[in-house]
Amino acid sequence: MRMRVLAGLLALLPIIWGSGGLAHELTVRAAPVDDLKSVIATVEPVHEQILRARIGGTVSALKVKEGDRVTAGEEVALVTDQKLYLQIQGIDQRIQSLQAQRDKAKADFDRAQDLFQHGVTTKVVRDQTRTALDVAEKSLAAMRSDRGVVEQQTTEGKVLASSAGRVLTVPVSVGRAVMPGEIIATVTEDKYILRLQLPERHARFLRAGDTVQIGGRGVEENGREVRTPGRVLLVYPQIQGGRVIADVEVKGLGDYFVGERTRVYVPTGQRKAIFLPRAAVYRRAGVDFVRLRDGAEIVVQTGEARGKEIEILSGLRDGDVVAVP
Repeated sequence: MRMRVLAGLLALLPIIWGSGGLAHELTVRAAPVDDLKSVIATVEPVHEQILRARIGGTVSALKVKEGDRVTAGEEVALVTDQKLYLQIQGIDQRIQSLQAQRDKAKADFDRAQDLFQHGVTTKVVRDQTRTALDVAEKSLAAMRSDRGVVEQQTTEGKVLASSAGRVLTVPVSVGRAVMPGEIIATVTEDKYILRLQLPERHARFLRAGDTVQIGGRGVEENGREVRTPGRVLLVYPQIQGGRVIADVEVKGLGDYFVGERTRVYVPTGQRKAIFLPRAAVYRRAGVDFVRLRDGAEIVVQTGEARGKEIEILSGLRDGDVVAVP
């Protein structure tokens, strides 16, 4: 009786094993899959603004540091030039002198106009005083315009952020002399992309809109790498140094560092491969096994894992029937 029970249990082993649940049969088929190549991509900002000094002078105030966030129009630094204030003072003195000349010319014209109406002076004298008044008024207006130009130059000492973002670099310090066009700060927008480089032999397989897999930042789940899907935004038409450059859009790059490198898996053609559910493969004594329908255990070599499936490199062939719990 005991022998018959043991024989029955052995007969059920192909069906009941692993977690103790019933198994179903799966016929092995080699199907074409994307051949993924691992490349390194760097995190880059979509847009990067370079804030430059518009006037020469000395950095009198620096209101941000690396890592700070700024809003559009926010003042980042202030560049002052003491010569501009001295020019304004000199122009103010000249404006006062021209105002006095204008007042004298106005008085001369009024007197000549009154004398001309009483027939005491000639029209030529009246016209001469009018011309002198016009010259004095235009000279005063021109000097006031010069003052406005210098005042505008003083306001251009304010270095403003053109858009919201995060400060990457501030290569200057308070008290440093700068020239017009010199970099005060570098600000990047909050939107980032992954920029990858592929060997040119793989360029023909990459197209805008293709889906790629982004490797985790050293984070593993159950001993396996966590991957995030991404989409190819742009493939640049120029090959540089034997490599084609492409931009990849991925959600959740806001917490990455600019310039940080991560692994990207891109399709570089197709090949035939055998994939089985992870549950069909079990490990014993450091060796991976698969159980066939007839109960035989087959040693297999596993490869790449994609989602809930794992690639079988050797040990199985088309037509084999395996039991999956």
